[in-house]
Amino acid sequence: MGVEAIGDLFFRSRDPGALKRWYQERLGVGAGLAAPGAREAEPWVWMARGGPLVFEPFAETSDYFPADRRHMLNLRVTGLDALIADLGAHGVAVETRAEWDSPEAGRFARVHDPENNPVELWEPPAPPSAEAVAQGH
Repeated sequence: MGVEAIGDLFFRSRDPGALKRWYQERLGVGAGLAAPGAREAEPWVWMARGGPLVFEPFAETSDYFPADRRHMLNLRVTGLDALIADLGAHGVAVETRAEWDSPEAGRFARVHDPENNPVELWEPPAPPSAEAVAQGH
C-alpha cells in the first residue's frame, strides 16, 4: 500500500508557543530536536528513531485515558526511570501503576502536558540477549 509511518501529529492548543516549549524542554520532542540514535535534526522536524508504533482506536467507553479527551499521545522512551525523575524535579506529576507494566509490553508512566492533554510514556521491553536467542528463549 505504500504507507510507512505517521508523518505528522497536529493538535490544537490555547498557547502553541508555550506548549511547544514544554514538549521540547520536558520531553525532548519538537522541531529541531532528534531522538537518541536518530539522524541529525532538521529545523522544522523532530527526528524520531524508528521502531514500533501502535495505531489503535479505542471504544468511546474506554477508561484507558480521560473520557473528556479524544486522544492520548504515547511516546516511546528509553531510560524511563531517569525521565520520571527529571519530570518530577521540574514539578510534573507522573503517575505509574504496577498493573500497567508487563514483561511482554514493557513499562508505562503517564503525565499531562500544561493543557491537560494525557501523555503516556512507554519503555518497550528490552530485546532478548544474544544468549537467550541462541538458547531459543
